Amino acid sequence: QVRLVESGGGLVQPGDSLRLSCAYSDFSLKWYTIGWFRQAPGKGREGVSYIDSSDRDGSTYYADSVTGRFTISRDNAENTVYLQMNSLKPEDTAVYYCAADPDGRGWTDSGALPPDYWGQGTQVTVSS
Repeated sequence: QVRLVESGGGLVQPGDSLRLSCAYSDFSLKWYTIGWFRQAPGKGREGVSYIDSSDRDGSTYYADSVTGRFTISRDNAENTVYLQMNSLKPEDTAVYYCAADPDGRGWTDSGALPPDYWGQGTQVTVSS
């Protein structure tokens, strides 16, 4: 059974950094697009970032709201995807979910099917 397990969330102050990790259990996800969504209280789900598999050159996507502050990377040897979040803002407060799919359309196309696999989520709170 495919599992995605997030870690690294927490409570930080504005301007601080956090690194989220998403460990996946199935070697086959090495060929999947993997990334992050977030959902803040009372708001819809937002596709934050994804990284393609190496056979697609590891292309990355970032939502406008995080471009320049967040960096996604993947370590296939460790079956883990990371999201480095710098210069955090209160509006980054949300539950962050790791997800995996054969491609990245679920992150960018509101009419696309959601990703196939999801983690349980990790809370990120940015507050002074």
